[in-house]
Amino acid sequence: MKLKGLLLRYYPPGIMLEYEKSGELRTKSIDLLNLSSSTDVNALVEEIQKAEPLITASRSDLVKLLIQRLQDKLRQHSNHKFYLFKVLRAHILPLTNVALNKSGSCFITGSYDRTCKVWDTASGEELHTLEGHRNVVYAIAFNNPYGDKIATGSFDKTCKLWSVETGKCYHTFRGHTAEIVCLSFNPQSTLVATGSMDTTAKLWDIQSGEEVFTLTGHSAEIISLSFNTSGKRIITGSFDHTVAVWEADTGRKVYTLIGHCAEISSALSNWDCSLIVTGSMDKTCMLWDATNGKCVATLTGHDDEILDSCFDYTGKLIATASADGTARVFSAATRKCITKLEGHEGEISKISFNPQGNHILTGSADKTARIWDAQTGQCLQVLEGHTDEIFSCAFNYKGNIIITGSKDNTCRIWR
Repeated sequence: MKLKGLLLRYYPPGIMLEYEKSGELRTKSIDLLNLSSSTDVNALVEEIQKAEPLITASRSDLVKLLIQRLQDKLRQHSNHKFYLFKVLRAHILPLTNVALNKSGSCFITGSYDRTCKVWDTASGEELHTLEGHRNVVYAIAFNNPYGDKIATGSFDKTCKLWSVETGKCYHTFRGHTAEIVCLSFNPQSTLVATGSMDTTAKLWDIQSGEEVFTLTGHSAEIISLSFNTSGKRIITGSFDHTVAVWEADTGRKVYTLIGHCAEISSALSNWDCSLIVTGSMDKTCMLWDATNGKCVATLTGHDDEILDSCFDYTGKLIATASADGTARVFSAATRKCITKLEGHEGEISKISFNPQGNHILTGSADKTARIWDAQTGQCLQVLEGHTDEIFSCAFNYKGNIIITGSKDNTCRIWR
């Protein structure tokens, strides 16, 4: 939504303000972590206005509208049953990754066949094949919440930037000396960061196609990379057992999170950028204070490697997925385990919350994905049909579409 000099975006679980100040684009997030379906919207907007000078009286109606829309999303009945909508045999060679755009209207698949394909979710039709890489296309992403660009990272050591609309390649980013295995856009969609087996991460300017910084300091492969929600920090996880936090605008390393005693599998921050969670092959997750890099808790209980971990959109809950076939939900405040998700018969490699935060999605080597109640740990639904392990599964932003990717070479759309 555009207002003179101010852009408002819904960016769960809050509102992102974008505005120009002395010719420079600035962003600011207003969190709505405590918003519920019964919140008094008028009182909340008054509170926001007091704290946020950018929300003038003339703009408050627009903010009200956005918050009411958010409330509607929260009210959407939480007993939704997903059904199989489409099976897509996406590529001849194995899939590497799948990703949805914000609305869920289209999604992308990466493959060993050296391409990335863009699909229309509603029809299951292929919109574009993005060709040009000379090796496996491994890491793929949309520049959400905008969704007009795609980045692909390849074993050919390059990253390419593409137009969603035309399928045309804008830039090829060259500079890594080994495979690119992870990548991420910053929330403002001005930068792409790539992580490589060459132990470095690089930042690239989307407009010019130029390299901005190389982040050097890890002593082994970087396999996890993310921006925090403000876009000011980059978090990299490495096979060297450490996680590094970097300043996006200078490339300076802020600190290194040292404590795990095996490879890192995931590392990311919560919505308000106050905490970082890291998962490791050492069977633990660690929780870190993002302001000073100090460890505030070690989350234990799994009997095998942690393969994935995540925060819910409010940052109040942490979910962990393990090779032991179980997942767990912890409270970020008390650091205690709230519930265990038991039922899978193989390792769980992917875990995520729906945007409302009441359900959890897991994907497993047992060929199923499951939906769980985040508070009780009850399994609400088993998504069956894949004939080999599921390595990727995701909700769209509304939480009403799920996509699963499997080693059986199909993607399934559930809605």
